[in-house]
Amino acid sequence: MPLNVEIKAVVRDLARLHKCASKLSNNSGEVLHQEDIFFNSPQGRLKLRVIKDEKEELIYYERPDKEGPKVAIMLKVHGKIGELSGDMSRLLSRCLGVKGTVKKTRTLYMVDQTRIHFDSVVGLGDFMELEVLLRDDQTVEDGEEIASDLQQKLGVEKEDLLSEAYMDMILKKQ
Repeated sequence: MPLNVEIKAVVRDLARLHKCASKLSNNSGEVLHQEDIFFNSPQGRLKLRVIKDEKEELIYYERPDKEGPKVAIMLKVHGKIGELSGDMSRLLSRCLGVKGTVKKTRTLYMVDQTRIHFDSVVGLGDFMELEVLLRDDQTVEDGEEIASDLQQKLGVEKEDLLSEAYMDMILKKQ
């Protein structure tokens, strides 16, 4: 299973972060409109992600809820628009039940092997995520070092780090 090292933080100055990420990645970012439907899962998290006008993904991941760099194990199944969200969504809803939905606008920047996300989440606000996609020859410690270095370059403070998933934060607000 592919491994990621991830960091999530609340955003205080979105314009400054966009400028910094654009400079680090040498591009202006890709804007994605996403809806994640979370299903009840006996372990980890299971979601169906619909990326407007692009694709759908069924994503299962395990990640501890802690601040700072954390390891995530992830499996994905990709599909064309309508392939997964129809019958697959109905099947999973019936079998597992729906936990909730997260709607967001994501701006994606790539810096080497790291995905930088700036997410505007409906009902929550603005957030930043770093996902270091580990290569087979890399250790978790290598990924943590890359994530910490980018966190510093982006000026993300330790007190802004988050441990929870968006779905968990939405459920707490309800």
